[in-house]
Amino acid sequence: MAATYLQEEHEIFRESLRKFLEKEAYPNYDKWEEDRIIPREFWRKLGEQGFLCPDIEEKYGGSNVDWGFSVIINEELERVGSGMVGIGLHNDIVVPYITAYGTDEQKEKWLPKCAAGEFITAIAMTEPGAGSDLAGIRTTARLEGDHYIVNGEKTFITNGIHSDLIIIACKTDPHAVPRHKGVSLLAVERGTEGFSRGRKLNKVGLHCQDTAELIFEDCRVPRENLIGEEGKGFLYLMEKLQQERLVVAIAAQVAAEEMLNLTINYVKNREAFGKPVSQFQNTQFKIAEMATDIEMGRVFLDQLITEHMAGINVVTKVSMAKWKLTENARKIAVECMQLHGGYGYMEEYEIARRFRDIPVASIYAGTNEIMKTIIAKNMGL
Repeated sequence: MAATYLQEEHEIFRESLRKFLEKEAYPNYDKWEEDRIIPREFWRKLGEQGFLCPDIEEKYGGSNVDWGFSVIINEELERVGSGMVGIGLHNDIVVPYITAYGTDEQKEKWLPKCAAGEFITAIAMTEPGAGSDLAGIRTTARLEGDHYIVNGEKTFITNGIHSDLIIIACKTDPHAVPRHKGVSLLAVERGTEGFSRGRKLNKVGLHCQDTAELIFEDCRVPRENLIGEEGKGFLYLMEKLQQERLVVAIAAQVAAEEMLNLTINYVKNREAFGKPVSQFQNTQFKIAEMATDIEMGRVFLDQLITEHMAGINVVTKVSMAKWKLTENARKIAVECMQLHGGYGYMEEYEIARRFRDIPVASIYAGTNEIMKTIIAKNMGL
C-alpha cells in the first residue's frame, strides 16, 4: 500500500529520478567506491535536474515542494548505495539550518549555490573528545571586532573534503551555565583564513562518501556568518535532529529492503544438494522473519514521515525508528550475508558492501544508546 503522503506527482518525480540515477549513478558507483569519493560533477548534475534542496523557495533555486520529494530522493539514493548519504545530509540536514534560522542575506548568498550543486555543505558537531555530549564541545569562537576567532578541531565530518560551506557548533561563551547555553552556530566558507582540512578518514564502509577532519586555527569568520542568535545553537541543533534521525531511519529501512531483495534472488538461483537454497526450511524461515520485520518497519516509518510532514513533534517516535530500523538493518545484513554463503563474503557481490556500510547507521546522528535514553526520558522514567 502506498504511503498516504505520496501523490501522483511524487511517483512521477521518483520515476524521473530513477532514470537519472540509472544513467549517472549506478554505472559509476563501483568506481566511486574505488576512488573513495563521489565527483563534484555528479553533484552539479543533481542540481541541474532539481534533485538538490527541492523544498526551498523557488527564488533561491528550489521547487518549494513538500518534504515527500526529499523522502523519495533519500530512498532512491540509498538504493544505489549507502555512500550517497552526504547528499541527503546536504539537502535535509544542513541546508534547513539556513532556511530556518538564516538571515535574508545569508539565504540569498548561499541557497542558490546549494540548490545548483555549486556549494556542497557539511555540519561539524563531533570533536575528537565530544560526540553524543554536544554541550561538551571545546571549539571556541571569540568575537573580535567584525569577526569571530575560531579555534578547535572537528572529526567524522560527512562531506568534509568536498564541502564549500560548513556549519560548525562552537562555544561563544565557554563559561555559560548550563553549558549548552554557550553554544552557537557559525557558517565557515571554503578558503576562510585559518581553516584547513585534516585527513580524509579511511572508514570500514561508506567508501565513496568523503569523511574528514576539520581544523580551525585562529580562523577568522565574519560576524554576519552567525546562524540565528548567539547562544541558541544547542537549541537549534535539538530542533533539527528530529529530521536528521528520520533521514537515517529512512536509509536503514531502504537498505534492509534492498538486502532482502538481493538475498531472495540469490537463494532462488543458488542450488545445494540438488535443489534451490530457497526450498530449505531454514532459508524460508529466515526470509519470512526478515520480511516481517521489514514490513512492520515500513508501516511505522511511513506513518512517522506523515506526522513529521504535518509538523507534529515526533521526537520520541523518531528515536524509536532510528534505533529499531538501524538495528533491524544490521541484523538483516548478517542474515543475508549468511544466506549468500561464501559468495556473500566476496566484494563482487553487493551484499558484502551492504554488510560493511550499514553498521555506522546505529552510531551517527546520535548512537542507538542515546536514542533509548531519549525514549526513556520522554516516557517519564
